Amino acid sequence: MLKLGLGSGFMIWAPIFLAIIIANDSLSLISIVMTCGLFGSLLYFMLPKRRPVEAVLVEGEGSENNIGKDSSSVLKKHRIDCYLESTAANSNKNTTSVIGNCSGISSERGGVEEKVSMALGDSNPVEIDEDLHSRQLAVYGRETMRRLFASNVLVSGMQGLGVEIAKNLVLAGVKMVTLHDEGVVELWDLSSNFVFSENDVGANRALASVQKLQELNNAVVISTLTTELTKEHLSKFQVWSSGSYSKPLNLRRIQKAVVFTDVTFEKAIEFNDYCHDHKPPISFIKAEVRGLFGSIFCDFGPEFTVFDVDGEEPRTGIIASISNDNPALVSCVDDERLEFQDGDLVALSEEDTSDFGIYEKGGIVTQIKEPKVLNFKTLREAIKDPGDFLLSDFSKFDRPPLLHLAFQALDKFVSEMGRLPVAGSEVDAQKLVSLASLINENSGDDRLEDINPKLLRHFAFGARAVLNPMAAMFGGIVGQEVVKACSGKFHPLFQFFYFDSVESLPTANLDPSEFMPLNSRYDAQISVFGLKLQKKLEDANLFVVGSGALGCEFLKNLALMGVSCGKQGKLTITDDDVIEKSNLSRQFLFRDWNIGQAKSTVAASAAALINPHLRIDALQNRVGSQTENVFDDTFWENLTAVVNALDNVNARLYVDQRCLYFQKPLLESGTLGAKCNTQMVIPHLTENYGASRDPPEKQAPMCTVHSFPHNIDHCLTWARSEFEGLVEKTPAEVNAYLSNPVEYTNAMNKAGDAQSRDTLEHVLECLKKEKCETLQDCISWARLKFEDYFSDRVKQLIYTFPEDASTSTGAPFWSAPKRFPHPLQFSSTDPSHLHFVMAASILRAETFGIPVPDRVRNPKVIAEAVDKVIVPDFQPKEGVKIETDEKATNLSNASVDDAVIISELIRKLELCRENLPAGFRMKPIQFEKDDDTNYHMDLIAGLANMRARNYSIPEVDKLKAKFIAGRIIPAIATSTAMATGLVCLELYKVLDGRHKVEDYRNTFANLALPLFSMAEPVPCKVIKHQDLSWTVWDRWTLKNNPTLRELLQWFTGKGLSAYSISFGSCLLYNSMFPRHRERMDRKVVDLVREVAKVALPAYRRHFDVVVACDDDEGNDVDIPTVSIYFR
Repeated sequence: MLKLGLGSGFMIWAPIFLAIIIANDSLSLISIVMTCGLFGSLLYFMLPKRRPVEAVLVEGEGSENNIGKDSSSVLKKHRIDCYLESTAANSNKNTTSVIGNCSGISSERGGVEEKVSMALGDSNPVEIDEDLHSRQLAVYGRETMRRLFASNVLVSGMQGLGVEIAKNLVLAGVKMVTLHDEGVVELWDLSSNFVFSENDVGANRALASVQKLQELNNAVVISTLTTELTKEHLSKFQVWSSGSYSKPLNLRRIQKAVVFTDVTFEKAIEFNDYCHDHKPPISFIKAEVRGLFGSIFCDFGPEFTVFDVDGEEPRTGIIASISNDNPALVSCVDDERLEFQDGDLVALSEEDTSDFGIYEKGGIVTQIKEPKVLNFKTLREAIKDPGDFLLSDFSKFDRPPLLHLAFQALDKFVSEMGRLPVAGSEVDAQKLVSLASLINENSGDDRLEDINPKLLRHFAFGARAVLNPMAAMFGGIVGQEVVKACSGKFHPLFQFFYFDSVESLPTANLDPSEFMPLNSRYDAQISVFGLKLQKKLEDANLFVVGSGALGCEFLKNLALMGVSCGKQGKLTITDDDVIEKSNLSRQFLFRDWNIGQAKSTVAASAAALINPHLRIDALQNRVGSQTENVFDDTFWENLTAVVNALDNVNARLYVDQRCLYFQKPLLESGTLGAKCNTQMVIPHLTENYGASRDPPEKQAPMCTVHSFPHNIDHCLTWARSEFEGLVEKTPAEVNAYLSNPVEYTNAMNKAGDAQSRDTLEHVLECLKKEKCETLQDCISWARLKFEDYFSDRVKQLIYTFPEDASTSTGAPFWSAPKRFPHPLQFSSTDPSHLHFVMAASILRAETFGIPVPDRVRNPKVIAEAVDKVIVPDFQPKEGVKIETDEKATNLSNASVDDAVIISELIRKLELCRENLPAGFRMKPIQFEKDDDTNYHMDLIAGLANMRARNYSIPEVDKLKAKFIAGRIIPAIATSTAMATGLVCLELYKVLDGRHKVEDYRNTFANLALPLFSMAEPVPCKVIKHQDLSWTVWDRWTLKNNPTLRELLQWFTGKGLSAYSISFGSCLLYNSMFPRHRERMDRKVVDLVREVAKVALPAYRRHFDVVVACDDDEGNDVDIPTVSIYFR
């Protein structure tokens, strides 16, 4: 404070003065804002800092005036420079509140109390925070994100489904979300709503949801409406203008979106008719979750334009030939798979067909993604004529029409009875069946032959309950549909979607008393599954591996379901990663003040706040062979099930092997952008995760990447490799040499290969020819690198292979897919040239520990420094070998003189080392993609784009370069939520423990299309021998520390002859070796220790041996793993 020239007295009086003003009822909110302006800079330092965003003060005379009148007359935006934080109080008079960064300023106007929250901001349009939204940007792109940032969404109904939808929209970053609910929180709601606690019981649901939803993203303005929603409210529902963007975008014409999760058909039809006829139309979504059943209806207006139906990159191909036939035949090179479909519109470029001569080379075919216009029907029309339903499970192809009928019958039941059916009530269930039968009889040609009373009974029993897994799944789907409505990105759901997971119910018949409420937070779940399964959930010992995006969603779901919340239960979560800024856009248990903290610890604490009864243990260990002392035999044996929340295949395979070994259920899932998949791995029922694998991604040949690139991916792969070589690997090699010269040079001499020679050459260059001592040296180095990479190397390539060069077969050398390159001429007036030099010189200076003043970031300063660099003329070299073999795996050319060259290089290094300052070390730089201020991506993008320019390949911006070079996995909250909801529906089956393989479901879904494909898991293969049978899940165990003789006799008892026993690569016994018979009475564990010379750690109770057996006829028999317990 002293730096501001303000004394301590000012610190004391300022808040007092502000409190006096707030307490004065005669003063308006304008006075408060003016006062905040006076003390803004002071309070900014006094109060907790949070992510600065734009927010507004909304002034009006009541709830109706606060939603949507012209902004020039009603919505007055007051900017302030402070945060005012407190918890919004509940009031029966409160009908509307607007929450930005905090809450707590109230004003009485016409009997209506307004809750107002403000945050730092200015009048400029909100820029996309690429560090925060990088994974989401990889899915949507900038234009879609800008549309989202300017969108306004109403979510009506804040039970479990409503809050899941709102959560996903807030994470996505829409401009404003209005929460509507007239009801109050009940204990019943705690089964599905993660923002409620027992302290919220009795409070309005919308008001109780605001604070925790706001914490997810301060940039979203959240308002509430607690009175009855009318068409007049919708008429005033407006989109906020956020200024102009790089592309023309009329934000006031962006489609508005309203979502209803708890509304009668009568009201829904009324609202939908209004939204459909509105100019412009308001996108309307009606969604319901009733127990294990759910429905969605979408109407985005009479004419809705989809700009990108699938979100995939336009497909391209390199043209090999074009015939002169009519019609012409275009053939493409066969080194890449073309995924064009019949009807695709494509553009041909870079070929000269003006004279219709013979096609020569260089053409590219590119898919053109055409907009698609959809004509939606209103709900009034669609109920009678629903058209084609979107299927999710082809084993239930007849289910959607039945559920279409069931939801209508339920609405009729509520209309007549004034309530939902009671769980376990056969009277209510029969009433619902009768109503469904009546509606069906009046359906004319759409009448169903069988209305399935048994299914309708299950529907009636669970109709009141909103289950968390269903809410999570449908919250993901509906959240994505809202994004489509606001942006035109991806194909909307057209128009009905029905889903059920009735297979999740317990297999045993339950007594109606099982469904009776206990006045607990799990009553809604008990009303569907009964008390016995709830007890199993609470006593489960679960292991969640990973606490990233999937892990956060899983912890929320499990806490709400009551998993591991009983006295016998325990949930273990582990993750060795820490929280980064880019995590916050989807890993919703984390906040910006958690950055740098351990993921598992923060996630566990947040989950315990959702359900204080959760018995959770957070670890920071990576799960792998190196941590088997932590996750030992006892740990795995005591588990009930394992839930994977991982992001890499190798870790998944390891956990899969552990679950296979200890016969534990594994619930697997993964996401990629709008796609997600789930796989159930159930002991003795299904195949394991590792039984089938995706084919490996096709890698570009090394010669293509280094000399003959033909797409930007090749350029970025090369750029990433060069970056690591320049600023990480070579400096690390320098330090390794300087730390222990003798050991380092001995190793190089011993290797004596081309790779060692190249490494030593780079180290010597770095310490002698290219050693930098001043910033000018770094700039000179960067300028010369530009000349080397983008001019000299290209000239040498052209010299070696001229444009008219031919292959050994006489074919043109520069034929597709090869592209003939052109050297670049450096220009200090080209911003991209200067930016490359700037990024390279800054990072070079960092590796040598040279300070970098801010002036270096000025292009004029760089240009002046570059002009001082003397660039030698290029002289082509004779006899240079450039690798053209696509099968080559190493570009280093071996030589018979490698050993001599290495010795000479070592001698020169020793001379160079003597001239270095004492203790000299370089500073290797490890690539960090998520820090836009470190110049890592600037250098990689510069390298890639200059190389692309050499080969006439379209360039990319830094963000696109980050996605490819940084190997960023596209991720959004909606597909994550859906995946975890589906997995938790399967968890009910796992913990019940009595389901058959046909009851389980594996799922692949693509929310962009949308596509849902559910199928039974693949059964595990059964192997039979005589009266024995086993699968990959079986493990034969011998206890009591047997001898070798006892082990052989045990196999004899199974009708098998064990002729070979080994531990790892060591042979413990083979019937062909007479001396091995001397080991018959030795303990097998002693043979492992003495023969295999293995020290078994104290935490190990058993070991595995590989046994080769044959039957009585001498046929080999493939047997399960054999485990011998010695402790």
